[in-house]
Amino acid sequence: MDDTLQALKELSNLSHHPLNGGEFNGLNDVDGEEEEGYDTEAWETITKCFREVQSVLNQNRALIQQVNENHQSKLRDNLVKNVALIRNINSNISKVSRLYSDLSVDFCNIVHRRRELALFESKNRDDNVDTAES
Repeated sequence: MDDTLQALKELSNLSHHPLNGGEFNGLNDVDGEEEEGYDTEAWETITKCFREVQSVLNQNRALIQQVNENHQSKLRDNLVKNVALIRNINSNISKVSRLYSDLSVDFCNIVHRRRELALFESKNRDDNVDTAES
């Protein structure tokens, strides 16, 4: 749980790092020109997912604490309540798994779009060079 928060903080620090333009709004290339917002899109996607995951993990932390308290009390009613609490914990674990799966798909889509754009721009540059030579 704390590892996810730490990873989120590290990602946030990287996005503000001077080598990344010092801002979350994009990266600067070697010539100082700002690149397209695709890097920002990737960072925002990752950050949003980690925040959602952290929220679910925080819920699980509270549920686990309640399960432990109920177990320590040894009261029948509290032990019966644990069944529902444990189901909720399992449901949250599935939700975290879905979130990470969605993140993987979203990230792959971002990378795929960036590659298509790079290929398109490369083709346009080649076409412009051919036209200029004619």
